[in-house]
Amino acid sequence: MEEIVKYEKENDIGLITLNKPEQRNSLDLVTLQTITKAFNQSAENNDVCVIYTSEGKDFTVGANLKYGYELIQNKDKFVEGIEFLKAFQDVTRAMISHPGIIIVGYHGWVIGGGFEHTLCTDLKIATTDTRIMLPELNMGLFFGNLCTKLLPRMVGECKAREILYFGKEISGEEAYRIGLVNHVCKPQGLKRTLRKYANSVVQKDHLGLSLTKKLLNENRDSDNESVLDRELIGMIITGQSEEVKRRLEMFIRK
Repeated sequence: MEEIVKYEKENDIGLITLNKPEQRNSLDLVTLQTITKAFNQSAENNDVCVIYTSEGKDFTVGANLKYGYELIQNKDKFVEGIEFLKAFQDVTRAMISHPGIIIVGYHGWVIGGGFEHTLCTDLKIATTDTRIMLPELNMGLFFGNLCTKLLPRMVGECKAREILYFGKEISGEEAYRIGLVNHVCKPQGLKRTLRKYANSVVQKDHLGLSLTKKLLNENRDSDNESVLDRELIGMIITGQSEEVKRRLEMFIRK
């Protein structure tokens, strides 16, 4: 039986792939739990960078609505329904706590929770055929995965409100223009572009990378003095590492 989420390790790079193309990579409880497990395993394996993408035409159409409807309709599945919602949030926790740099590759449709659960990734690459949509309010649902916190920080509060209130389709090019993604490429160039970004990431000092990610996450809501103190600790820690000494020596020799 084929894995619904594949995890592979290639040197310092982890590869996590949604593998339900016949179901358009829709998300149910088991799939979300397996994604979380893959990211936790990747963290344990000390992956410096993770490429997160999917097989098939669409990155993911989000929550499996037939499955979700069954959970809502069947009172006996109330507990499973709560676990399903918690599973979305657990994916976010796993990504944020992962010390490596996570790069997501969008293509085709990226809908609802399928987009929200990637908001906390470090870098986002989209293809020209990418279509992002957050239709929750149109169906009476709500948002998760820190969406109401992270989205305004990415695109500004005014644009975030428009995206959330109206749930309109956003193309890959528009996503790049408003700051939702870092880069747009042709569909056939997605794998190559992701590899290029990942290879560039792993060339950086690994300790410095993990500290930068950690402080970017921790400092979102901190006062200036707390941020300055954390940055000082980060500078001290990296300054004592042998890798920094090696890199500085190479730079000075040049």
